Amino acid sequence: MDFLPAFWFVLIAVLWTGYLVLDGFDLGVGMLMKGWARNESQRRVMLNTIGPVWDGNEVWLITAAGAMFAAFPHWYASLFAGLYLPLTLTLLALILRAVSIEYRGKSRTARARTAWDWCMAGGSAVAAFSIGLMLAVTTTGMPLDANGDRVGGPFAWLSWEGIAGGLAAVGFALAMGWAYLGLKTEGSPRAAAHHHLSRYLPLYLLPSAAWGVLVALRQPDALPWVLLAAALCAGMVAWLAARVRREGWAFTGLAGSMAAGAASVFLAVFPVVLPSTIDPAHHLTAFNASSSDYTLTVMSWVAVVMVPIVLAYSAFVYWVFRRRLHERHIPESHVVTPV
Repeated sequence: MDFLPAFWFVLIAVLWTGYLVLDGFDLGVGMLMKGWARNESQRRVMLNTIGPVWDGNEVWLITAAGAMFAAFPHWYASLFAGLYLPLTLTLLALILRAVSIEYRGKSRTARARTAWDWCMAGGSAVAAFSIGLMLAVTTTGMPLDANGDRVGGPFAWLSWEGIAGGLAAVGFALAMGWAYLGLKTEGSPRAAAHHHLSRYLPLYLLPSAAWGVLVALRQPDALPWVLLAAALCAGMVAWLAARVRREGWAFTGLAGSMAAGAASVFLAVFPVVLPSTIDPAHHLTAFNASSSDYTLTVMSWVAVVMVPIVLAYSAFVYWVFRRRLHERHIPESHVVTPV
């Protein structure tokens, strides 16, 4: 049955798109903790904007990876084994970011808080770059033999296409971070978001556009190019909205740009899920890398029930924490000394 592998390919593409949008602004705000914020009050405002949602956003990453493992075990095995080094780096960066969020508020000195700020910014940047690199390799390929094993040394996966994908993820995360700060804050963070997005948004999105064009050039079909054009239009809407201080439309435009761009990339490579740069006969596809029909059927029924519940809960959380934050909303920091 060809429908189920195609269905799960689409669902995994949706999960990765959701992760890039939602955790994208988390990573962007994390990078801006040292890339822009200049005082403690600004950093605390920024941290509190993502505090209620950052761990929930990472569920999209776990779900996307878990769905790959269950629905396409050969794809998962070849990709994660072939990219063992960047995957390990990604996990360490995500752990460092999570620890920095939790421990920063427990620090008793300015030096300790500064150290955790660097951990937050560095972990966010490394995680964004590594995830973008891995997704780029998924669409552009790496040296695989007939068994789906990587050929070459530990850096055989490294290519300029992968680096472009990493830069695309970093640039998009920064754009989403600014858009989210513009949507969720008052005062200096909101003013800075307007300044950066109104002037530099096309530069932030330029690597993503290059990645989309690179993948679309490998397919003669017109639909990927139509979707790329839609992504460009959505990016233009975001830019124009940022210039007139319509933060909600700017954020929505960026999310729409990512959705259309990701759809273009995944459609351009379908049914290939991991190309081989050695021989096209060694490509892993949605049909030769998938689990059995029984497994996919059970997973589909579980997804039909659970995905709407997760989406509803996530929407509820964002609705509860929808208000803007200002520096005056943040109480003075204090240290609790043991008795």
